[in-house]
Formats: sequence, C-alpha cells, structure tokens
Amino acid sequence: MMNCIEIKGITKDFKNTRALNNVNLTFDENKIYGLLGRNGAGKSTLLKIISNRIFTDSGSVTVDGVNSMENDKALSKIYIMSESNLYPPKMKIKNIFKWTKEFYPAFDLDYANKLSKAFNLNVNKNTRSLSTGYNSIFKIIIALSVNVPYLFLDEPVLGLDANHRDLFYRFLIEKYSENPFCCVISTHLIEEVSTVIEDVVIIKNGEVIKNQTRDSLLESGFTVSGAASAVDSFINGREVIGFDSIGGLKTAYILGEVNKSEVPDGLEITAMDLQKLFVQLTNS
Repeated sequence: MMNCIEIKGITKDFKNTRALNNVNLTFDENKIYGLLGRNGAGKSTLLKIISNRIFTDSGSVTVDGVNSMENDKALSKIYIMSESNLYPPKMKIKNIFKWTKEFYPAFDLDYANKLSKAFNLNVNKNTRSLSTGYNSIFKIIIALSVNVPYLFLDEPVLGLDANHRDLFYRFLIEKYSENPFCCVISTHLIEEVSTVIEDVVIIKNGEVIKNQTRDSLLESGFTVSGAASAVDSFINGREVIGFDSIGGLKTAYILGEVNKSEVPDGLEITAMDLQKLFVQLTNS
C-alpha cells in the first residue's frame, strides 16, 4: 500500500457558493508541496476537510488507504497549522508544549525548546500576549515538533519579518533533510517558497487547474517581450495566458515551447518565474 493522502471527488458548498468542485488530489509521502490559490480559491476549505474540522458534501479523504472521517488513528498522522489560533489563550506556551505531547506522542519537547530559543520566543508567555508574528512562530514551532507523516502549513509566515522567515525555511529544510515527511505549504508568498517546494498544486474557483512538479510547470511556458506589433505577430496561434503593456512595449505570457532560433531580432524570450505564472493562470 502506498503511503499518501488521497482526496477523491471532494465537493463542498456553503449555501449558494461552491467552495470546492470535484477535487481529486494525492499528497505523497516525503515530498514538499506548494498549495497555491488566490483568496477564496478553496485552499483553507480543503485543509479543514482533510483535518475533519468540516465535512465534505461528497467525496472522501483517505490517509494511507484508511478513510479519515472521524477516524482518530488516521487523523493522528496529520497536523495542520492554521491561521486561527485554537490554543487556550491564557495557557503558558511551555504548558501547551506539554499538552501537545499528550495528543501527539512523537512531539519532541527538546526540539520545541531549541526552536523557541532560536526564535527568541518566551515560553513563559501565554498565547494571548503574542504579537501576530510571534503567534505564527509559536504555531511553527509546534508544527515542526509534532513529527507526523503529513504536515500542512496554512500561511505559516504570516507577520514574520525577513529574518524569521529565513530561519523558518532553514529549519524546515534541515528537518526534512534529516527525516523526510510530507509537507504542504499554503501561502501567498510564492516567490519565497518556490525554492523550497517540489510539487505545485494550484486551485482556482474551487477547482485544481495545475498539479505537477515545480520544474515541469516552470518549463511549460515562457515570456516574450518587445515592440507590441512584433510581439503580436510572434504570438499568433500560440496559447497566450496574459499580457503586460507599457507604452509601445508589450510582454506576453505563453504556454508551450519555443525554438529560440526562430525568434525574430528585437524580441526577448525569458523563462517565467512561479509567481508570474501563478498570477497569469489565476487571472479572471
């Protein structure tokens, strides 16, 4: 049996709004995924369904082949760091660490304390007294210390400064290198996470529009820039997903391959970075 989380035909409606529409996905063991989508695309709804915080209208979620619906054994293999703080606001952080170990026996208290020192988190504080950034740091430390096979991070660097974001990514990669696990990062900071993730899942209007390796996705398109008339002539018949124009200059975003020897003088061909590709793919 393959170790993975398998999502089959998930559909979820909220009154007259369809948040997810027949979503099919597999999150394999020992991979780092980027779960990308604009606000309201359905990312958080998907994570809540995976963690049993809300229930799907149709479809199923299995963990290592076992249906996770109200199944403690299956759900114990998953940890989701969400944007909301679900911990007791008056409880000291060091006590939350101890209680977390009661629910996740593999929780590494020594490692959590090590990260707390690295991030300068005062474990004698309660969660109510934390700033937005340190609230994220607190949740990151728990997420990296629970040691489950499937870790989901929903906007993990919310409110973090550049130094703390860099520290988070370094600890994540270090931990993953030493003992690989499945990690799914849902974030709006696409350029920043692009060097960390291996596979990319893009959700638009509740549907998966891309699900492939980061490298193959980046190789699937290119940009062409130059005089507007020359660009228009060159892109005729190609799959264009977007434009940028300034004065008489134009940049077109293209899906497909290009033979650079066939590119006319005056036009520049460049690769698309993940953020640009995401923006063009998810434009209305």
